[in-house]
Amino acid sequence: MFENLAEVVSLPYKFNYGTVDKYLDHAEILSEIYRLRYQVYVNEWGFEEPEDYPEGLEYDNYDDYSSHIYARSSRGTKVRVAGTVRLILNSPLGFPVENFFDITETRPDIDRNCIGEISRLAVSKKFRRRTIDPAIFGAELLAINHVPRYVDAGRDTRRHCEHEIVRGLYIALYRDSKLRGLTHWYAVMARGLYIVLKRWGVVFEQIGPARDYHGVRAPYLINIETMEHTLAKLNPDFLRDLQGSLVDFDQCAGAQ
Repeated sequence: MFENLAEVVSLPYKFNYGTVDKYLDHAEILSEIYRLRYQVYVNEWGFEEPEDYPEGLEYDNYDDYSSHIYARSSRGTKVRVAGTVRLILNSPLGFPVENFFDITETRPDIDRNCIGEISRLAVSKKFRRRTIDPAIFGAELLAINHVPRYVDAGRDTRRHCEHEIVRGLYIALYRDSKLRGLTHWYAVMARGLYIVLKRWGVVFEQIGPARDYHGVRAPYLINIETMEHTLAKLNPDFLRDLQGSLVDFDQCAGAQ
């Protein structure tokens, strides 16, 4: 759809962000995205069975109805996907969070075409430290001193890269959502990632009990407009980055 939603420089790497979907001519970048997901979700964490993905590409039926956000690293002539997250859109398949979790806080007033589900966050191990893994994958409790803040000016290049990639992916995710007129996000998260986002000022509401689903995870929902108001008070710098070059979007106004 569009390139360069955000750009973050983290020496010695430069990261560019973009969004693609399956129905446009982006087979090469989609293959890189699926390959990174295979590396993380199959090889590293064993959440999926290798025999189910003989091509070394991790994908499912929801990818046909998703917008794929990616971060690419460029160093010399090599360009590789360093991180990715997808935004699942309303479809006949429904949303995974509704299909696999017991949703106790339902919101029938929200237009389903204005909801996107955040899913399949993955960062290449080349750009992340082991301490971020519990936050994303819920493998163990996350120590509070390991929770990444919005800005980390430390000298650890890998730490800096992983923070900037996750931050940049969420900036691109937000901008893509606004362009699509979305008003709410679903997410299935480990507790650690919820804490990371809350420290940024992105506060999701838990809408059902946690269960073992690729680690212990719970279903969440957030109103994007409410998030913007919260960020204006708690983290205006992040809000300013999120809203860079945006105009008004009101296709799905009305849901609160």
